[in-house]
Amino acid sequence: MSLLVDPLLVVILLLNFFLLGASRLNAAITGSAAQGVILGFLVLLVHEGFGWRTALVVTVVVLVKGVTIPTLLLRALRETSSRREVEPVIGYITSLLLGAIGTGLCIVFARSLTLMPQHQGSLIVPTSLATVVTGFLMLTTRRKAIAQVAGYLVLENGIFVMGLALFEAVPYLVEIGILLDLFAGIFVMGIIIHHINREFASLDTTRLTALRE
Repeated sequence: MSLLVDPLLVVILLLNFFLLGASRLNAAITGSAAQGVILGFLVLLVHEGFGWRTALVVTVVVLVKGVTIPTLLLRALRETSSRREVEPVIGYITSLLLGAIGTGLCIVFARSLTLMPQHQGSLIVPTSLATVVTGFLMLTTRRKAIAQVAGYLVLENGIFVMGLALFEAVPYLVEIGILLDLFAGIFVMGIIIHHINREFASLDTTRLTALRE
């Protein structure tokens, strides 16, 4: 496995903390997009050899995760008056602390797993679990719908990283399957964001609890 894999995984972990501490919605979208681009390079580094199938997967990953979906989210952001996550369910410092604790626990847990020889000592599994935890925190502690969509994207990035460890058993199938699920999920969320903003002139999902017949 390439020596560049672990440094790129460290960058993904650092982006996790950036996302947990970012109050601006465009920063959350940009951070998740940066993770998507890095994942494209990871596919290239993890898959031995460079064929047309690898090139196709890398292209699709970068275009979908790093360009298309973030562009759609930024476009949705421009059509709203919201620019910041003003009052998250828990504060940003607390989110960072929970993220740090979750990352540490993921590293400890990954060491207890029985992995293939090439993955022992690698950061693939810890990074995957930590990124899923980060996405889950964003989904559950942010009030703005766009921030929650970014959290879903980050959570899926973590699942995608785990898929990189399984390419020997099911090459390309994991990556393509996850991308299709991701695109469908983002499409549905985009429709929901549009309708929330049109009806309530706000993307604060907590206002939905005030609905009455």
